[in-house]
Amino acid sequence: MNPIRTNRRNFLVYGAMASGAFLAAWGRGRFPEPLRAAEEAAPSGAPKLKIASVKTYLLRTTLKRPFGVSVSLPLDSTREVLLVKIESDSGLVGWGETIPIGGIRAAIDEVLAPQLIGKNPLEYRRLWRQMWGANFGNGLAVGGVDIALNDLRGKALNLPVAELFGGRLRDRIPAYASAMNYLEGLQPEDHYAEEAVEKKKLGFKAMKMRLGRYSVAREAKVAEAVRDAVGPDILLMADGNGAYTLESAVRMGNVLNRLGFEAFEEPLPQSPRYAGYEELRRKLPLSLAAGEVVDSRASAKDLIDRRAMDIIQPDISLCGGLGEALYIAETAALSGIRCIPHCWGSDILIAATTHLVSLLPDPHWGLPTDTPLLELDQSENPWRDGIAKGSFPLKDGLIDVPTGPGLGITVDEDFVRTYAVS
Repeated sequence: MNPIRTNRRNFLVYGAMASGAFLAAWGRGRFPEPLRAAEEAAPSGAPKLKIASVKTYLLRTTLKRPFGVSVSLPLDSTREVLLVKIESDSGLVGWGETIPIGGIRAAIDEVLAPQLIGKNPLEYRRLWRQMWGANFGNGLAVGGVDIALNDLRGKALNLPVAELFGGRLRDRIPAYASAMNYLEGLQPEDHYAEEAVEKKKLGFKAMKMRLGRYSVAREAKVAEAVRDAVGPDILLMADGNGAYTLESAVRMGNVLNRLGFEAFEEPLPQSPRYAGYEELRRKLPLSLAAGEVVDSRASAKDLIDRRAMDIIQPDISLCGGLGEALYIAETAALSGIRCIPHCWGSDILIAATTHLVSLLPDPHWGLPTDTPLLELDQSENPWRDGIAKGSFPLKDGLIDVPTGPGLGITVDEDFVRTYAVS
């Protein structure tokens, strides 16, 4: 008989004895420091650097012409964004971005900032854990701060953000024009096709339109006019923004499939938990895209396990940051689900998403026919090509991934102050 062979019962007995001995020793003071304190006291090999301040800036502008999506009632007349600035004791600065809803600014200013000030920004994993624990998993607050932290640590290490996460897989990425919104005083029949032609002339080889405000019969003609205007070689997508029922989404999906559209984005309401999406996915004849409002890897995994979409769309600023979005993309890939990140913001979010897309692998090992795309908002947006002017020139439908340290852009702080409100 093997003297070291044991069974499950003996294993549990020996384990209990060992645990009891450990606890007894701890009680006698032989292990005076709890594990958590040991973890906090663990030496770090990171260069000495401290976060000196964490500031937020709410930017607001009045739009020249109100616009919106299918469910925007009334159309939006203003636009806002929340920027995050983290400064180190050495003077290095990192910039991040999120959206100013639901007390996010207070969560950053009053909860996350005190957790970060005085800490080393290069101890990224440690800070990441503290941020998620400090605010019970607020992905929007963590997302904005995470982008700024990555920008700062990239500058401190003289590395682009993509290199902090293992290195880019491509130096140029395809972008699609996120365009064709509903405009005040114009009907979609009056401008969608014309706008699509303009985007094609700019070099876009892919673009997206908003649908769902009017009947399927009416908007089918709008979609057909856009396809006729740009020809068969332009990749087209449509965003329903939660305006459809299951039945009407299927009918619109059949129209889009006939017209050769690539994907139908979020036709059903996003809340609660993208209900009904797995059933819609089974009935749609083209790819279903969803997931722009996932706020963590946990909520994304729920959608992935349900196979609620063919294309998942995490937004770095909403789901908890660049690392979280990358984790979501890799998890989705295990289930054969593509990732095309959502991106609707300033030059800061565009830069961060560009780095993310550069890290995403093609969905197969053959020739890259389904390379991930960058969403490039084309609506009225003063802080796109304003905060970091000239950073993202489009050529042949492609954008160069920034190569400078951090996000690789220079933020115009005077421009930020021009739009900042209390």
